[in-house]
Amino acid sequence: MEDAQADGFERRIQERGKPRHPLTTTPVNTLPQGNIPNTPLAASTISFLLGASFSLGMALFLRGGLTAPWWATYQLGFFIAAWSGFHWGEFAVTAGWNLEKCSIDSFLLENGAMYHIANGTALVEYLVTLYFSPSSKSHHHISFIGVLLALAGQALRTTAMAQASTNFSHAVAFRKRESHQLVTNGLYAWSRHPSYAGFFYWALGTQLVLQNFVSFVGFAIILWRFFYRRTRAEEKALVQFFGNDYEAYRGRVGTRIPFIP
Repeated sequence: MEDAQADGFERRIQERGKPRHPLTTTPVNTLPQGNIPNTPLAASTISFLLGASFSLGMALFLRGGLTAPWWATYQLGFFIAAWSGFHWGEFAVTAGWNLEKCSIDSFLLENGAMYHIANGTALVEYLVTLYFSPSSKSHHHISFIGVLLALAGQALRTTAMAQASTNFSHAVAFRKRESHQLVTNGLYAWSRHPSYAGFFYWALGTQLVLQNFVSFVGFAIILWRFFYRRTRAEEKALVQFFGNDYEAYRGRVGTRIPFIP
């Protein structure tokens, strides 16, 4: 009995000495590309901050805003909640349905300078317009439509990522893996790129909530151009992966993003 306990103790010591990844969700075939360390501390800290931001934003939205300070509106509350929920959801869905690709990068917080400039510009437009012309933000039916569009877009993207599972990747895959399959059921029977369509409508919905005319138009143009180029590059690779099967699929299912066939 004592020998068995000693062997078990020695085994645990040996296991502790083995090199381990700093985060158990380190991707299988690649390494995180961003500047945020891929550690449990970073993942838990980001999750806490996003959760706190979501909770505060949602509380402000559900309360209908505050009379003071002047900028504490339900519209801004929803935008903060939607933004925080989106980034937390990207990590959570990847961890739940696509663990082999999950890392700190899955939060998409280092999603390119243009992404942060666009969101920063949207906030500036909202606050400046609200300060100088508060009546221009009083069209509540527009914000209501925006809430519905943002929620529908978020649901579409989240569901698409879960249904694609390990076949989904935040980065375009130009090399076919053995496990790579062509997904054509579920949402993919309705749209070839439901995750892209979901993000497109989610982003436009957030701008309708804020009643940002300039940012709405800007988001629509920038996102359309981005997804047009991305889908063309991705589909070229998919044709190489799946040949006639993908050609037939592309012929019968659209993208559901306006003017992107």
